[in-house]
Amino acid sequence: MASTKVQSQLKDKLKEVFGYNQFRGNQEKIITHILEGKNTFVIMPTGAGKSLCYQLPAMMKEGTAIVISPLIALMKNQVDQLQALGVHASFLNSTLSKSEANRVKEETLEGKTKLLYVAPESLTKEDNIQLLKKSKISFIAIDEAHCISEWGHDFRPEYRKIKQIIEAIGDFPIIALTATATPKVRADIQKNLKMEDANIFLSSFHRDNLYYEVHPKKDPKVQLIKFIRKHQNKSGIVYCLSRKKVEEVAEFLRINGINALPYHAGMESSVRMGNQDAFLNEDCDVVVATIAFGMGIDKPDVRFVVHYDAPKSLEGYYQETGRAGRDGLESFCMMLFSPDDISKLEKFHKDKSVTERENVHILLQEMSYYANSSVCRTRQLLHYFGEDVEHNCGHCDNCKTKHASFNAKEQILIAIQAVQETEERFGIEHICNVITGTKSDYVTSYHHDELETFGKGSDHDIQYWESIIRQSMINSFMGKDVDNVTIIKVSEKGKKFQKSPFDIDYTQDYQWPSELEALNEEAVVTNAFDKELFDLLKAKRKKLAHQKGIPPYAIFQEPSLEEMATTYPVSNEELMQINGVGAGKAKKFGKPFIDIIADYVEQNEITTAKDVVVKSTVNKSKSKIAIIQQIDRKQDIEDIAESLKVSFDDVLDEIENICDSGTKLNLDYYIETIMDDDRIEEIYDYFMSAESDSIDDAFDELDEDIGEDEIRLVRVKFLSEVAN
Repeated sequence: MASTKVQSQLKDKLKEVFGYNQFRGNQEKIITHILEGKNTFVIMPTGAGKSLCYQLPAMMKEGTAIVISPLIALMKNQVDQLQALGVHASFLNSTLSKSEANRVKEETLEGKTKLLYVAPESLTKEDNIQLLKKSKISFIAIDEAHCISEWGHDFRPEYRKIKQIIEAIGDFPIIALTATATPKVRADIQKNLKMEDANIFLSSFHRDNLYYEVHPKKDPKVQLIKFIRKHQNKSGIVYCLSRKKVEEVAEFLRINGINALPYHAGMESSVRMGNQDAFLNEDCDVVVATIAFGMGIDKPDVRFVVHYDAPKSLEGYYQETGRAGRDGLESFCMMLFSPDDISKLEKFHKDKSVTERENVHILLQEMSYYANSSVCRTRQLLHYFGEDVEHNCGHCDNCKTKHASFNAKEQILIAIQAVQETEERFGIEHICNVITGTKSDYVTSYHHDELETFGKGSDHDIQYWESIIRQSMINSFMGKDVDNVTIIKVSEKGKKFQKSPFDIDYTQDYQWPSELEALNEEAVVTNAFDKELFDLLKAKRKKLAHQKGIPPYAIFQEPSLEEMATTYPVSNEELMQINGVGAGKAKKFGKPFIDIIADYVEQNEITTAKDVVVKSTVNKSKSKIAIIQQIDRKQDIEDIAESLKVSFDDVLDEIENICDSGTKLNLDYYIETIMDDDRIEEIYDYFMSAESDSIDDAFDELDEDIGEDEIRLVRVKFLSEVAN
């Protein structure tokens, strides 16, 4: 324990430089340990004050502290903050010009610099090694130390060389820091850095100000807009899987009135840094970033983090969500999950070595289970990092939702028996195969189809038993082997349970919608509409149609009414966002419908369309513009098709789309050259009296010699004259 004098000096420095009166958690113990020149290993969640653990002792010790960090953005951010506090700090990385790099080196050699941030790539350069050999170094801090481990979420081969380079420079105390490290990763870090003797300072991973929620990715753009608008004008980060997606989502958010900027490694350095500064300086509300690149920023008031795509691992997810609520105030973390995202991530690694592919597969399995599970999110995350708690957090989506549960006593006993009978040498998949009676190659080669537990749980599928085993791990009846995380072992608590079993409830996991359902936006809309409002709109449509002497569908089709009863448009602009409602149709028929919706919204205190209607980028389809222009010039449809190098059917499809969106098209010049007046009138009269504008229905009802193309063309004429 530090002397009273040292404690007093530490607190004075803390107040003088950082403005804090007290240390948080283990900070004071860690700093004292470093000041005593001892190797130190710090595992502390994002937002708990990790950086202070090396910044403060760097100011108090003679010489320059070297901080190795993989995130160029974080270096700049921390250096800017330290310089603002009057601390002489610099960074050395690829973003500096030659003259800037030379200035940093001179100031380091002169002993002016208290903290020098270095990228691991820069550390390997011979001239930088020579610089550090000549400099007076106080200690070396290795930030994001999980990058050393291939079992970490962000393995970087250059981190493996760090210890070798440090030994070439000299003998210095090392402080390794990470926000996310499973027991396996911790062991890997210590072994690689030869820090087995280091004192480990392990803080709780629990962040009780973060609200975690996971939703099936059904209509991600609508889901994202609704979520962000609930947190209007608050700072947030949206993570995407690819650079292209980052650009698309940032543009999409801007179109929808949200002040958003993109951020990824493929951007020009100056633009990327400019976007980061805009976010830090509150000139933009939302940054959209790639999961792979990460946002190395230290902004305390990020109120939400959205994973638009599934993360690569639970470590990455925890670290990325940890960027929210660093000031301790309530913040929200939402993930949109689709099994398809996991498949894409697996495919990204198909050309890697067998070991890498297996490691990725294991990390993605953990990620999938987290998303699928109905167990308390916080308990799952804490368990993953080796921290077991007895109680649920009470404020994640799983805690807030009532899930079906069942007494799992018998199932736990079967699972424990299966692990023991297979000699605690196998993973979840193999154990589930044994329990369900699945004769895989491994099961038969080890003769595990002869075990007592083989097929004992065949009344349920493998996913069910995987959930039983994982919930048993969270409840500490089983655990992973530290040296081989794929192997499941029975814990002491599990053995006691086996001897004296008791009733315990487990929850049933989610049944995720199929990929087809998840992507079928029409199904989402039609299942979600407000039936009461829909009936009011339908009644108004019928009355209006009767007054005007036209069929009801010519005013608005039922899918359009259903969408109105889902998004509640209360202005002409909002109404035009509805499928099948163009400017002309909105102007011609919109007002009475808008009035009904506005009145209904006010009476029932409902969220209106501006909260959920999603604007897409303007459709700049050259073919649509060309078709409209050529129809205006009275070109034959065959000639239009030839000029666009497409089929007649393709042009007719596009004409129907243009008409259905509410644009008038005058095709009389063409229709009258291929059909006689009686034929046109017969089809026209059919649509005037029909209940729907279905082509199939018309084809069945009209004379046999009337062709489908003729029906389609007259339908466009009818809708253009009556409905648009």
